[in-house]
Amino acid sequence: MTEATSRAALDRYLRSLGARDTSPHTQRSYKATLTAYLDWLDQREVDWRAPTRVDLRAYLAELGARTARSSTAQRLAAIRSFHRFAAREGLATGDPWGSIATPRLPRRLPRVLEVDEVERLLAAVDADVEGGTRGGSSDMTVAIALRDRALVETAYAAGLRISELAAADLGSLDLRRGEIRVLGKGRKERIGLLGRPARAALAGYLEDGRPILVERGGGVDAAPTEIFLNHRGGPLGVRGLRYRLELLRRRAGLPAGVSPHTLRHSFATHLLEGGADLRVVQELLGHESLATTQIYTHVSPARLRSAYRGAHPRAVRQSTVP
Repeated sequence: MTEATSRAALDRYLRSLGARDTSPHTQRSYKATLTAYLDWLDQREVDWRAPTRVDLRAYLAELGARTARSSTAQRLAAIRSFHRFAAREGLATGDPWGSIATPRLPRRLPRVLEVDEVERLLAAVDADVEGGTRGGSSDMTVAIALRDRALVETAYAAGLRISELAAADLGSLDLRRGEIRVLGKGRKERIGLLGRPARAALAGYLEDGRPILVERGGGVDAAPTEIFLNHRGGPLGVRGLRYRLELLRRRAGLPAGVSPHTLRHSFATHLLEGGADLRVVQELLGHESLATTQIYTHVSPARLRSAYRGAHPRAVRQSTVP
């Protein structure tokens, strides 16, 4: 009886996620997490609606022993969400996890590129473009190079998530206004802004690069609506985006760990360092909470040192008078 009830509750919860336009990836992840959790309770003949503190602490200990702290936090978020849903829907009397302290994640600063490192990444792309046009390379080589330049410029200019970049379609792009509409988390639409270099890179790709990729995929009639295409003329997916950026990272001589999300972190950090208001950056990033954006207000050690030396009366050693 308990098992059947828990599965019925889980099915209702997963349907509610779908109704809220939660991403398929999140739905799959939550289903796997909650199925494992409910199985664990069932094996111990524990009623999922009212597990004791001892039960929950035992599960927490087992989870922490076999998963990283970040993974544990993600799974507990799904479990807590499920129990809150069950309480709201009258499927359970309350949230048993409400009084359980869970491990806190260490606050880590995001990896951010310096402005000159962004320039080096773009220079690696430009070298491909110029080498292709001057060296008599194939049209496909030039098309790929133009696409990569547009990719990097767009990601850095608008601070897009990799999934947003992959899903962006032609109808969302307005080069005259310098805008690109994207659907972020929770399918919330927002406008990304494009500076002059990004607009120029996109215009060059759309005029001289994308048509070549479209032709490879079977021509205009079969062309997908996504902006960025792969060498076969199909949409360039998330894995393809990661692969291309990793290739460019190595060519630019940048440290390992630079990812598409690094460009988003860099976009936010450079805006704030340039004097942008925190709430403006929150809007551009599509963050629901200002607290999420505040992680980008960190100050680099070099900037701290410079400010200290310029402001503290004892920061600079004074020359001694003999």
